[in-house]
Amino acid sequence: MHEMSIAEGVIQVLEDQAREQQFSRVKTLWLEIGPLAMIEVEALRFCFDAVSRQTLAEGAKLEIIETPGQAWCMGCSQTVPVTQRYDACPQCGSYQLQVTSGDELRIKELEVV
Repeated sequence: MHEMSIAEGVIQVLEDQAREQQFSRVKTLWLEIGPLAMIEVEALRFCFDAVSRQTLAEGAKLEIIETPGQAWCMGCSQTVPVTQRYDACPQCGSYQLQVTSGDELRIKELEVV
């Protein structure tokens, strides 16, 4: 389950930023996650709850912002929606797609004290 290592990495980023920006507690954390990032959101929630205990993020509310997957189709020169990697273009059926969004995982916003 790579969600555990992702949650640990998020906590590390929060701790680093707390030192830099001088905050002591995270109240709310917004994560932006795309459908192509291959992250099971509920598993990430569980892991975040487990690894945040006894840290500055203990009890923090985890908000997930789901971003749509999009790709550029080289076959029909259109931006098209995608929900999985290696899907065919819904317009022309080509498999020559270049993902342009939806594979991200980033800390979008924090509410801190």
